[in-house]
Amino acid sequence: MTADVEVRPAVEGDREAWDAFVLAEPRATFFHLCAWARAVCEEFGHRDRSLVALRAGEVVGVLPLVRCRALRGGAPLISSPYAVYGGPVGVDGEVERALFEAAERIAVDERLGRLELRSLHDPGFDLPRSELYATFIKDLPESASEVLPGMPKKARADARRARKQHGLTLHEGRWFVADLVRLFHRNKRDLGSPGLPSSYFARLLATFPEATTVHLVKRGSEPLAAVLSFLFRDQVLAYYSGTAQDADRSFKASAFMYMALQEWCVERGYRVFDFGRSRKDSGAFRFKSHQGFEPRDLHYLFRLVRDEGLPSLNPSNPKTRVLRDTWRRLPLPLTHALARPASRYLP
Repeated sequence: MTADVEVRPAVEGDREAWDAFVLAEPRATFFHLCAWARAVCEEFGHRDRSLVALRAGEVVGVLPLVRCRALRGGAPLISSPYAVYGGPVGVDGEVERALFEAAERIAVDERLGRLELRSLHDPGFDLPRSELYATFIKDLPESASEVLPGMPKKARADARRARKQHGLTLHEGRWFVADLVRLFHRNKRDLGSPGLPSSYFARLLATFPEATTVHLVKRGSEPLAAVLSFLFRDQVLAYYSGTAQDADRSFKASAFMYMALQEWCVERGYRVFDFGRSRKDSGAFRFKSHQGFEPRDLHYLFRLVRDEGLPSLNPSNPKTRVLRDTWRRLPLPLTHALARPASRYLP
C-alpha cells in the first residue's frame, strides 16, 4: 500500500460514497455497485470482503470482493461472483494496485484457494489469465428505426420475419419474471448446467427496483423468450435469458427479442447495449457475432494460493461432459430443486 492510499474493508457507512464513486467512474460497471455483493452474499451464504480505497478520506477506488463457499480445497475470493465484470477500479493505477495487494493479503493470510478478478478493463497485473471469455458491447443508434437496418443481412432478415411473418411482440414487465425463470431453467437443463434458484431472481428485482427490467416475447399469447436486463447509467445489460423449446428454430425468437430490446433501449434514451459474456467456443458467442456485435476480450486474472491451476469446471473442459450429460437427463422439477445447492458452489 502506498503512503497516500488507505485501503480498508468496506463498512455500512461507505455505501453512499461507494456508489457515488461507481456511478461517476467511467470504467466501473453495474457489478461494482455495493448492493451486488450484498445480494449474492445474502442469497447464497457467502461473505462480503469488499475493499475501499481512500485518499484524504475521499473514496478513490473500490474492489467488490466475496469469499465464496467451496466443496473442497480452499475457498475462492472473487470479484465479482455471479457477475461477468469486477476487479479493482480506481482513479489511477496506484489505487488499483493497492486494492489488489490488500485482496492478495486476505487470500494468502486466510489460505484461500485463489483470488479471482473478472475485469472488463485490463488492470495490467502480472498474473495468470484466462482467455476463455469475451463480451459484446456496442453503441446504440440515435433512432430506434435505425436498429434493424444496422444489423447484418441474415440477422436482419430473421428479425424482420419474426415480426412480420410470425407476429412476435415484445412486452415489458417485472411480473414476467416467472416466465423468465421457467424458460431459463429449461435452457440450462438442456445445456447440462445448473440454473439459479427462483428466490435469487426475486432478490435481484427487490435489491435493484429501479435498475432491473424483464421483457417477454410472445407469439399471440404464447411466451417464447424472456430476458432480465440491468440498467446502469446510459447502458442496458441484457443478462439472464431463456427461450422456449424450438422457439429460435421455428420463430427466430432470440433474434427478434434482442433487436426489439435494442429499439426499446433507444426509445428510452439509453446509449450503450451490453450483450454480455460468452465463451469463445460457444453457440452464444457465434449468435452474438452474427447479430453484428464485435467480441471484446475479458481480462480474468488469478492469484493462485492453494489452487494448483485455473478453474476448469466449465463446458469447454471435455472432462465435464459426463456431468453435463447426467444433468440433461434429470427431470425439470429436480433441476429446480437442485439449483440452490449447486449454484452456491458455482459462483
